[in-house]
Amino acid sequence: MSELEAKLNEVAQVAREHREVLLTEEAAKNALVMPFLQALGYNVFNPGEVIPEFTCDVGTKKGEKVDYAICHGGSVAILVECKPANVELNVSHASQLFRYFSVTEARLAILTNGIVYKFFSDIDTPNKMDERPFFTVQIDALRKSDFRTLESFTKAGFDITKIVAEAGNLKLQTLVAKELQKEFQQPSEEFVRLIAARVYEGRVTAAVKSQFESVIVASISALIRDRVNERLTSALSVSNAPEIDSADDQSPDDAGVITTEDEIAGFNIIRAIAARVVDPKRIVIRDAMSYCAILLDDNNRKTIARLHFNSPTSRYLGTFVGKDEARLPVAGPVDIYQHEKAILARIQELTR
Repeated sequence: MSELEAKLNEVAQVAREHREVLLTEEAAKNALVMPFLQALGYNVFNPGEVIPEFTCDVGTKKGEKVDYAICHGGSVAILVECKPANVELNVSHASQLFRYFSVTEARLAILTNGIVYKFFSDIDTPNKMDERPFFTVQIDALRKSDFRTLESFTKAGFDITKIVAEAGNLKLQTLVAKELQKEFQQPSEEFVRLIAARVYEGRVTAAVKSQFESVIVASISALIRDRVNERLTSALSVSNAPEIDSADDQSPDDAGVITTEDEIAGFNIIRAIAARVVDPKRIVIRDAMSYCAILLDDNNRKTIARLHFNSPTSRYLGTFVGKDEARLPVAGPVDIYQHEKAILARIQELTR
């Protein structure tokens, strides 16, 4: 684990444990934003690196401030605007950033509530901050790719030319991913007609269009499942079924426990998700009469999740924050993918 990853995991733990009480901007800044900047290598107590309450009069607007200005080589490089942790960030919160961006040397801006960090630049029009962020990260659900991207923003790795060049690609990837997600969940008429024209020779009537909508959604879901299974098989390289505690090691209450195919499927899905942040070999299944536990390092004090799949009428995925378990209804193993962020956040909590 890199130094950056270790430090950000510490910030993530604070976010998970205390976000409900960080209801003011100052609380979010002190508990989350300042440690985040420190994790990136900046000395928040050195005004030569991080200027708090940065002021730059803009036109008729006098005395307005942004929360922080991060400097490189004596020049302002990044502007940071903070909001309380319970605020849902949107572009209306960035009005000061928009004004300051055009009158300072900064080419990067961060809008944050301490939990979510939205990174902006001037990709669309030079010296004018874009309305859409090119990169967004959630501190309590960090992915391996997030750590790699954030390395570019560290004090040691900062290269504004490289960042701005890559920002364009990141922004396009984000926008394309959002549009694809929309099409996958509810195909637009244009998308339906595009696919239908390639595989259907007749006239696309309303009935045909309706049929294609459902077929497209089902086909995409099947394709994603197949790709995930391929990656899982490649990543895990496990030839045998997952190890289950032997009968000699089980308590009398666990005698006669049968691990079902759905439980094994659920385990494999969780292990595939976990493979993004830890070695999948560390993920272990331990079945019992009342639930099936998914553990880190085969340690019952490091429960990642529980599969409550024994009831014939209802099924639940148990996710954890600390010792608290939340039971989330699922129709089957594939629904576990909907709770990927909770699973990744739990693993980061256990590996901090």
